[in-house]
Amino acid sequence: MSTNSPALSKSRNVLGDPLEVCGCQPMTGWFRKGFCETDASDLGQHSICCVMNESFLRYSKAQGNDLSTPVPAFQFPGLNPGDHWCVCAPRWKQAYDDGMAPFVRLEATEETALEVVSLEQLREYAHQGTA
Repeated sequence: MSTNSPALSKSRNVLGDPLEVCGCQPMTGWFRKGFCETDASDLGQHSICCVMNESFLRYSKAQGNDLSTPVPAFQFPGLNPGDHWCVCAPRWKQAYDDGMAPFVRLEATEETALEVVSLEQLREYAHQGTA
């Protein structure tokens, strides 16, 4: 591990293994450490590691959460298709119900997501590409 890599997480993923990094380009996660880790202060429960695509970015914007427009005041560069990002479990479930859910990286999705969605639902959208 290089010195620029995020520290290891103590959390577990939905498969019961150690939680893997979701994304660092841009840096994601409630704590902006690259992991989809949450705690009681994260009311949105940013626990599902997703691979962004154009249709989900448009869907999210239509729901009032514009993820594609940069917000420099928050050091947010805006997301592009292919970026990995920690999505709120309830928002992912809403997108799933609407047929708009993005692919998920199970290894980087925190087990707390299972409080909102089932492992079967997540597996339906499991990303098969490289991390």
